[in-house]
Amino acid sequence: MTGERDQPDVADLDLGRIFAALAEPMRLKVIMELIRENVSGERSCASFCLPVAKSTLTHHFRVLREAGLISDTDYGNRRGVVLRREDLASRFPSLLQLLDDEAWSRHQLGARLDA
Repeated sequence: MTGERDQPDVADLDLGRIFAALAEPMRLKVIMELIRENVSGERSCASFCLPVAKSTLTHHFRVLREAGLISDTDYGNRRGVVLRREDLASRFPSLLQLLDDEAWSRHQLGARLDA
């Protein structure tokens, strides 16, 4: 069966559940990449090049979807994901900017440590 999968409604987005999903470094990396792209385009799950088994990858994207951070579409032989920018911005107006700022801070710190 293909198509969009269940995800929480905007009113049901829960900040605690979102933060719990983002506590795992690989899931945080996925969301940071989607935020930094600053586009609403769809990406395949495989395009993130995470060094994990397919079953683990599926788990990570399920957690992100159930937390309401992404929506995904099952095409049968691949799955496409999209950051729920508008929904997240309407429910938690500063969340994506906060995460983007955090990514920038980490990047700057890493650059200073490498120098």
